[in-house]
Formats: sequence, structure tokens, C-alpha cells
Amino acid sequence: MPAPTTAAVPGTGVGAAVGAALDASPGPVDGRAATYRPAAPVDLVQTLQRLAHGRFDPTQQRTPDGALWRTTRPPSGPATLRLAQRGPHQVDALAWGPGAEEALASVPELLGDRDDPSSFTPLRADLHDAHRRHPGLRVPRTGRVLEALVPAVLEQRVIASTAFSAWRWLLDRHGSPAPGPAPVGMRVVPDAHGWLGVPEWDFHRAGVDPRRARTVLACARVAGRLEEATTMAPDDAARRLQAVPGVGVWTAAEVAQRALGDADAVSVGDYHLAKGVGWALVGRRVDDATMLELLAPWRPHRYRVIRLLELTGRAFAPRRGPWLTVQDHRRG
Repeated sequence: MPAPTTAAVPGTGVGAAVGAALDASPGPVDGRAATYRPAAPVDLVQTLQRLAHGRFDPTQQRTPDGALWRTTRPPSGPATLRLAQRGPHQVDALAWGPGAEEALASVPELLGDRDDPSSFTPLRADLHDAHRRHPGLRVPRTGRVLEALVPAVLEQRVIASTAFSAWRWLLDRHGSPAPGPAPVGMRVVPDAHGWLGVPEWDFHRAGVDPRRARTVLACARVAGRLEEATTMAPDDAARRLQAVPGVGVWTAAEVAQRALGDADAVSVGDYHLAKGVGWALVGRRVDDATMLELLAPWRPHRYRVIRLLELTGRAFAPRRGPWLTVQDHRRG
């Protein structure tokens, strides 16, 4: 890809009040380009890897050249982002589509410019080592609630591969092509109106049961109110999300971790999380209540602790007993 003309823009620094804007300039193939220079180091892949819903997520892909591609749909329209790490303090960004300028403006917060780990105290030698080894880990903030909420609903109470397959199927048929020279197969999520237009039988064909389908549609109907969560305090945002029937504590936390940049959100009710956290911290499986007790000393950085444990590979308890079964709701 030809080298773009970029505008070098420093980050506002860790823990900035309102996210930094990027001064975009013309880029290749009718795109826009900018360079983000954060004050603190950032690791592009570690920071954004949890935004992907499966290895083949049509909204986020990593290409062999190391670039990370994302699609999004801000109010100004669909956009494709290409992000390339040039060093711990530099990420080059290219964007295409009607929403390109908004997508570029979101890059600082997307890469954790609002995340403030300065008050984080590891307390344990293993966490201290993990924190030292991964100085570029940030909690991202996409600012797009519905984009994070729909896949979280699809992931409720099913195994990951089933949810990821449903996500791909629905985007393939109801998403739109990614603008610009995006990797083959990348799609842009529907807006609220688009989700409301998905017929019942398409949810069924995607393997989504009626309960989750109803929740997706309920979220789409009040999408405007849900997007207001980006301006709320964490507890208020959680209450706003959970006011939608079918959205519980787990789903709200998954959205908070991605769309709201909440470094303290814990996905209570996750099938594996409590077992993994317990195994990493005390060498045994625990339930949700005990997990919250174990994580309490790290508030307001509990999700940061979970991410650090994941990166060390220690937050995964040995498997015992039967695997979850794959439920196919398309039968009958």
C-alpha cells in the first residue's frame, strides 16, 4: 500500500478528559490519513484483540503485514479503518467511507487515550511482572454501544463458535460492504434500522434462538437511548443497558469493556471467567461471588487485572467434566 500523507497529532495523554481529535489529511485511494502519537506506549494488537468476535470476525481482521482493519458505522456513515503500529508511541491510521473522518477522530479513544492505569497497583508479583511486560495494554473505548451490544447478545448462553458463526452469517446478509480496499469479506454492521429489518427467519437460519433475537430487536428499538450510555457514569450506564429486557449483568459488562472503556467492568455470569480467575489467583476454581471478593482489592481496575491474567495465560482453569454442547436452533 502506498505511503499516505499524514498529519502527526499527539495524544492527549493517559486519562484525558475528553478524547483527542485527529487532524486528518488526504490519503491513498480517496481515503483519509492521520498519525496518532500517544504520550504513553500503546500496543495496538493487545488493546484491540478483545474487540474481535472470533478469528474470522468480518468487522475486524489482521492482515499478514501486521495491520489491523476495523469497520464501524458512526452517525456520519460506514467507515473502514486501517491501523498500523510504527512504534510504542506511533500508530498510523487510514480511513475510507462516509464516516472516515469520524472514524479517524475516534482513534485516540479506541486505543485507550481515556484509559488511566496510573492508580493501578499490582499488589502481587505475578501481576507486577505482567504489567511490566505489557506496558502498551490499554482498555479501548469504541463509543459505539449497539455495535458492541448485538454480538454480546448473540454470545449469551451459547458456546463461542455458535455465536461467532451467527454474527458472521447475519453480517454477510444484512451488513454492508466495507468501504475502501478492506480485506475480502469485511462488512459494516447494520444500524438500528437495519437490525430491525432482519426477519425472524433469518435469525433462525443464523442459529439464533427466539429469545436472543427478541433481545437484539429490543436493543435496536431503543438504540438512541442506549448510545447515551457513553456520556454516563459506569453504574448509570449499566442500569440504562440492563433496562432492556434480555440484557443482564454479563451483557452490560461486555459492552462496558468495549464501547465505554470501563477498566473495572467484570463479566459476572461468564461460564469460564470465575474458574479462570480463581485458578490464577488462588489455584482453585471459584464461583462468581468469590471471584468478586478476590478482585475487590483492585477496584477500579478489575477488568485490567483480568486482561493481564489472560495475557499471562494463567486465567484458564484446566478443563474437567463434559464440554458444553452445540445447540442448533434451526432444527424442527
